[in-house]
Amino acid sequence: MAEDGKDKNQSEKPTFGPEMEDITSVGQEQSASGTQHHVRGSSTAVSDESKNSGLLTKVTRILNWMPQRCRYDPENPPEFTLSMNILLAFSGTFTVANLYYPQPILNILAEDFNVSYERASDVAALSQAGYAVGLLFLCPLADMVPRRPFILFLIWMTATIWIGLCLTTNFSVFLGLSFLCGVGTVTPQLMLPLVGDLAPAHRRASSLSVVVSGLALGLLIARVLSGIVANFTSWRNIYWLAFGAQYLTLALLFFFLPDYPAKNKGLNYFKALWGIVVMVVTEPLLTQACIIGFLLSAAFTSFWTTLTFLLASPPYEYSSLEIGCFAFIGIVVVALAPIWSRLITDRFVFLFSVVLGLAFEFVGIVISTFIGNFTVAGPIIHAIMMDSGTNFSHTANRSNVYNLDPKARNRVNTAYMVFAFAGQIMGTAVGNRLYAQGGWVWSGSSNIAFIGVAIIVGIARGPRETGWIGWSKGWNIRKDDTSKESSPVSDTEAIPPSHPINEENSESRGTARKDN
Repeated sequence: MAEDGKDKNQSEKPTFGPEMEDITSVGQEQSASGTQHHVRGSSTAVSDESKNSGLLTKVTRILNWMPQRCRYDPENPPEFTLSMNILLAFSGTFTVANLYYPQPILNILAEDFNVSYERASDVAALSQAGYAVGLLFLCPLADMVPRRPFILFLIWMTATIWIGLCLTTNFSVFLGLSFLCGVGTVTPQLMLPLVGDLAPAHRRASSLSVVVSGLALGLLIARVLSGIVANFTSWRNIYWLAFGAQYLTLALLFFFLPDYPAKNKGLNYFKALWGIVVMVVTEPLLTQACIIGFLLSAAFTSFWTTLTFLLASPPYEYSSLEIGCFAFIGIVVVALAPIWSRLITDRFVFLFSVVLGLAFEFVGIVISTFIGNFTVAGPIIHAIMMDSGTNFSHTANRSNVYNLDPKARNRVNTAYMVFAFAGQIMGTAVGNRLYAQGGWVWSGSSNIAFIGVAIIVGIARGPRETGWIGWSKGWNIRKDDTSKESSPVSDTEAIPPSHPINEENSESRGTARKDN
């Protein structure tokens, strides 16, 4: 019994020594085997993920590759040179032209697609509608993403879709593609705020005027080339020519457009859109500029829409080619704009240049309205003075409002251009209606009213006024800040939108400051 108890006690004792080592070694082997199996599975998954991540990184790196000279260096930000200014103007010329190629050849499109003239006019209308959509929904994105890849992507997308316009024989498809290309043609409206960021403050207006002149040249080139090419060859050739011009623009920008960081990382897109509305109703300067831009655009489109009817009727009875030659008047604007901006806009308060441009335009409209029915000198004077005055006033207005908030320049530009686009629509409708009822004098009188009201809006609020109306800060037309040691605002610095801003805000050595 004692032995049995002894054996029992011995059997209940914990095992040590060799036996325990054997058991432990077996457990360790099993655990190690399981661990190795788990590690092997984990390493395989990690390896697959790293391969996918590596492939994605390589693709992203290829897509984001840029020449060394284009890469952004915060210690040495890109210098805004004349060659860069010309490059942006050239790019604006051959992108904004997309909107105007179809306008002189709508009758040819109607014949080729076997549709009515009214149906063919939808091509131009949908191109403009697409442009409006891009203006409202794409341009604000430029305040949240890097501009270089965004601009290159839009040009590439538009140029690629453009191939369909060159090839399709279905009119409905042609209309749809025209709308999509119009959406992507907003790149000039991304370049203007970019100039506002890169150009030094004392040269901002003249630099903007170069790009704006490029846009005017694009309108001229599109209308003239389209009419000439379609008159002597197939209309599709002008679309192939436009396709090549867009890819040439893409290549030039790829190799020479500098990178610039996103100014508002993490900004909510829908809040940004709502912020545009808030700025318009809370910033007196922006409201004043938008109303003037609306009235300027209304008078501009009213004139150019009704001019065709005037010149095609007695006593002129000009051909479509002769009427198209009036587009060459745009050369005067292209030549005068940078000179005007350098001598006047950059030296005096922006409001002075705005009102002076409006007055210049007002005189031309009055002369043309009352002599245009019996001498072609009237429309010629009207075209020169209106195009020039409009260009001067728009450039000064943009230079002015771009100082509101350096980190929101694309949204400010969107607000301004939405008003300008609405003015174009109203001007076309009002001009056509009044011309049908009372002829050239009636439509011209509406233009006098548009510009007259714009002048009143301009002089109702002084250049240094922080409120909605008045001249409490004085009548001096010279700028308070004459320093020329200005540089673009840093992407991390800005004036808060809620801060009362006047038109004399300027950036000096990377800091936005207010001059009263």
